[in-house]
This record gives sequence, C-alpha cells and structure tokens, in this order.
Amino acid sequence: MITVRDKDFEVYYTAEQINSKIEALVKELEHDYKNSTPIFLGILNGCFMFVSDLLKSYQNACEVGFIKATSYEGMQSTGKVTFSGMEHLNIENRDVIIVEDIVDTGNTLKALDKFLVSYKPKSVKVCTLLFKREAYKQELPIDYVCFEVDNKFLLGYGLDYDGLGRNLPEVYILNE
Repeated sequence: MITVRDKDFEVYYTAEQINSKIEALVKELEHDYKNSTPIFLGILNGCFMFVSDLLKSYQNACEVGFIKATSYEGMQSTGKVTFSGMEHLNIENRDVIIVEDIVDTGNTLKALDKFLVSYKPKSVKVCTLLFKREAYKQELPIDYVCFEVDNKFLLGYGLDYDGLGRNLPEVYILNE
C-alpha cells in the first residue's frame, strides 16, 4: 500500500508481471514486423516507461519517436485534441505503432488516427500496456494489449495522480 497526496493505492500489477507481459508482446511484434522497420510512436507523457522497456527488448530494426497530445488550456478541456512533435518525424509509407500507457475512452486515439492520415503512413497499429475495454467508445482496433483492466483509477508505470507516481515500477489501483 502506498499513499500519494490524499489517496491510498495498492499494487495491481507487479514489475515482474509487467515485464513478463512485455516480453510476450515483444515476441509478437518481432514476428509481425520481421520484414519491416516500424516506427514506434509514443504518446507523451505517460508512455515513457512502457516505450523504454518495450524497445530495450525489441531486437529487430526500428525507430522511435514521441508526440504530445494536448486537450487542455490551463485547467479547462478545449474538447479538441492537438498534437505536437511531428515536425521531425517522417512516417510516410512507414509502419507506425502507436504506443500508449493506457487506452480508456479512445478519444485521443481517434483524433490521433485522423491526424496521422495526412502524413501518409503505410499502416497504423495501436499498442498499449493497459486497455479499459469497458470504457472504450471507438471503432479503432487496439492491436496489441498487455493487460485488459477494469475501469478503475490506476497509478504508476507512467500513469500519474496529480502529477505524481509516474516513476513507480508497478501499476497501482486506487484503494476505495
């Protein structure tokens, strides 16, 4: 059990469980992209730990890039997702693997998929550490999933609570 700010959390997935799932996922990705040099496109901020561990194990040729998705101005949601960081990435006619820490409603993914079309990728697949199927509201397939999780508040391994906890090596669940 840990406390972050005013909330208590308990371990949901240990570092060992996470690493085991990532190793299995890497084998699948290496098989699927053995004849390609994909670009892993991480969505900041939460994906940084997952991308790092994923690519430390991935042995095939690949590239990595990061973009940031923003839908807030100050503390208010604008209702529109904007992306920054594509200016140095060339994804035209490339296999792109979007890497997310967690997929819940899928609204950001839908906006990102629409945004990436103008860059003319060869293919776009989605890879996530955590998938909240119950919360998902889009049609876009989620191609690679480490864990399907309940629609609960999670922390750690890239996920934060009020800016804290991203650095934790486990995934925690809010103790309600």
